[in-house]
Amino acid sequence: METPKKEEIKQEVFDLYDDYAHNRLSRRDFVQKLSIYAVGSLTVPALLSFLTPDYDVNLQIKANDPRITETYITYTSPKGGGTIKALLCVPKGNTKKLGGVVVVHENRGLNPYIEDVARRTALAGFISLAPDALTPLGGYPGNDDKGREMQSKRDRNEMLEDFIAAFEYLKNNKSCNGRVGVVGFCFGGWISNMMAVRLPDLAAAVPYYGGQPSVEDVPNIKAPLQLHYAELDTKVTGGWPAYEEALKANNKKYTAYIYPNVNHGFHNDSTPRYDKPAAELAWKRTIDFFNENLNK
Repeated sequence: METPKKEEIKQEVFDLYDDYAHNRLSRRDFVQKLSIYAVGSLTVPALLSFLTPDYDVNLQIKANDPRITETYITYTSPKGGGTIKALLCVPKGNTKKLGGVVVVHENRGLNPYIEDVARRTALAGFISLAPDALTPLGGYPGNDDKGREMQSKRDRNEMLEDFIAAFEYLKNNKSCNGRVGVVGFCFGGWISNMMAVRLPDLAAAVPYYGGQPSVEDVPNIKAPLQLHYAELDTKVTGGWPAYEEALKANNKKYTAYIYPNVNHGFHNDSTPRYDKPAAELAWKRTIDFFNENLNK
């Protein structure tokens, strides 16, 4: 089976995958619609293989990296899912208190990409905590399709409580200086926005292509925001103008970036939606922002 090249894939294929990944299309309908674009060597199986995350090849920082102390811990989420499992990462040999970062997964649980992001965050000089909101259902199942199905069974507001509890856990961790921020992707981007709404002492929020809070919630935001959007991600990015207007009207501190000609999920290097220049620039901006607000 010949592997397609990214430049051979029409934008409509990425749009179809986005609908499937966000439960707007069933797998059956996704495969059926995908067949329209299966021409020549671009068979349906080849397209499916191309679009499927590849964690084995694309992890930047693998588990048990000698520069990091990483531990799976559990914490209590009284208003959410009860006991939640999370990956805690601290720079190896660290002797001083560091800013903390809650790393929030997409709509499929704590998969290897998000664990990788947690390790990258620790290597950048922070203590990171990446919870798995699928813990009450048994945890990330090792497969993104099944993970999406599982996460759809949980109430997103209950999951928000799980991540708010993660903030409290990290803030009180002995290695943390008490200043905690959040970075989240897709579903995690919405969580990041909502944590900014809910937590007056959140020190920084970085939503990546995340759904926006209601305009009525914006006055409650106290944390500085750094927002990352993809130009081709019209379903999410289309909500930005109204959000920005509300942020301006309420004199909130924010910086927003819309990356041209990239798709939703451009930071996720395990899928073909990944765009290396945009992802690297966005991540540099994220770390600089956290250094400015957390490690004071």
